Amino acid sequence: MQLVPGTEPFTREGSATGILLCHGFTGSPLSLRPWAEHLAARGHTVSLPLLPGHGTRWQDLQRTGWQDWYASVDRELRLLRERCEEVFVVGLSMGGALALRLAARHGDSVAGVVVVNPAASFPRVKGWVLPALRHVVPTTRGITDDIARGGVEGGYERVPLHAANAMRQLTRLLRGDLPQVTQPLLVLHSRVDHVVPPSDSAVVLGAVSSTDVTEVVLEDSYHVATLDHDAERIHQETDAFISRLTTREGRT
Repeated sequence: MQLVPGTEPFTREGSATGILLCHGFTGSPLSLRPWAEHLAARGHTVSLPLLPGHGTRWQDLQRTGWQDWYASVDRELRLLRERCEEVFVVGLSMGGALALRLAARHGDSVAGVVVVNPAASFPRVKGWVLPALRHVVPTTRGITDDIARGGVEGGYERVPLHAANAMRQLTRLLRGDLPQVTQPLLVLHSRVDHVVPPSDSAVVLGAVSSTDVTEVVLEDSYHVATLDHDAERIHQETDAFISRLTTREGRT
């Protein structure tokens, strides 16, 4: 299946510090491309994969589930670990949930976690009806391009309800994973977000076992903050976070 232009995966070889970036549900690497390019320009080894079912057409997403999305980033993490001394995982929205699950499952193999507007819940009423409704109604209107400055993230305009139910299952699993997250953690979240409620970031912050935790509120962006007015702030905070941790361990 042909990819939508701009949604291609992004990789760059660099230093012994590896960074895995995870994009969000129905989105694509386009939403994280400037962040990935910035990190590559800083000399890091960077991997930004395209999740299965994304970047083509919504019908392809219908045939995937959270296990496929997680397996994709899990594989990329293992590949980075083979050639890097340390690996950081970062993510936007559902990508944040995937990053946190990686941290919970891989322990010391993950040096630190950075998440932007992480998804940690699913609307309660929709969650009740979704398991049955998905067998009757195949899709619903998508929520994409929630960017205060305008622009596109390469997402789908339709959401397959089968995939939405898989997303619901992932957020439920994440609640159990969060206490196993012990790595240094940077959480950046928008004050106004029309896709993921800011309370999801509070859930993450309140449930992880990390002792090195930094919270940053983004005042001038909506959900896709990585393409919004605060993108440069995200880059700067990520640089400071990674630099502090690698310097602390005696690496550059």
